Amino acid sequence: MNINVKLLVAPALLAAAAVTLAQQPPASGGEGRGSGGRGGRGGGPGFVSAPTFDKEPPALPADLKPGGVLIFSKTNGFRDDAAIQASNAALAAIAHERAWPFFITENGAVMNKEQLGKFKVVVWNNTSGDTLTEDQRAAFKSWMENGGSFVGTHGSGGDPVFSGAGRTSAADWKWYVDTLIGAQFVVHSSIQPGDIHVQDLKNPITKGLPALWHRAEEWYSFADNPRGKPGYHILLTVDEQTYNPGRATMGADHPLAWWHCVEKGHVFYSALGHGASMYSEELIIRLYSNAIAWGLAENGRSCAAGK
Repeated sequence: MNINVKLLVAPALLAAAAVTLAQQPPASGGEGRGSGGRGGRGGGPGFVSAPTFDKEPPALPADLKPGGVLIFSKTNGFRDDAAIQASNAALAAIAHERAWPFFITENGAVMNKEQLGKFKVVVWNNTSGDTLTEDQRAAFKSWMENGGSFVGTHGSGGDPVFSGAGRTSAADWKWYVDTLIGAQFVVHSSIQPGDIHVQDLKNPITKGLPALWHRAEEWYSFADNPRGKPGYHILLTVDEQTYNPGRATMGADHPLAWWHCVEKGHVFYSALGHGASMYSEELIIRLYSNAIAWGLAENGRSCAAGK
């Protein structure tokens, strides 16, 4: 099914997606936005002042069809509310356009066996900090290892090991950083234009992307290059000679997006998508639409690291 990217970013479709989102039940048990501090709803970007862990799962719509997409955007670390609202709207618009059942929540208690079983793809959308309890971690890990598909956007790549006093860090969950994402985010550059090289133009995730993609981004760097890990397939790299990486350098080979297997599950992660305005870019929409479609198609299939 070909996606009409220009239609996706049309205001009318985004408005329709916003209505769909608004009709969904609110998350129960707190949404990890913090209160009275930076990073909360209506505030500027900053760290959530009062991280929370949800106990009661959200109520899923009674008419939600199985086999769709769960969009999860909880933050217990850094939060840019505008970017999360824009990216959630864009992801909702993608699902709306492609007739995929979807549900958006910031409630970590959705990570339970029964509710996860209703979805084929879970998108961790600009999540930050440690968002799940031990039981919720176990449920999500089991879902992944038994054939689930994961799509991670930008901030979901994990926090630096030190995230500040009183804050939770995704780095505390070693399986998430080392096995699921496969690389530890360390630092990023300032937002500036640079050249992205598509490493595999035949992969369905990169379908429709140009071989050379010039755009502005907050360029993430990682402690180790995932290319050196068995079974990791690098899809996008950035050319550090086309911008000033500063201390966010990885050298001549600087990966930005990759896929790999976790047991029977499929994982895609992309460091792209920092700012709210970036989710109106046609190629960003195409990348994440392709990635979700790939996750839906691969769900339930054998996941061989070398394929």
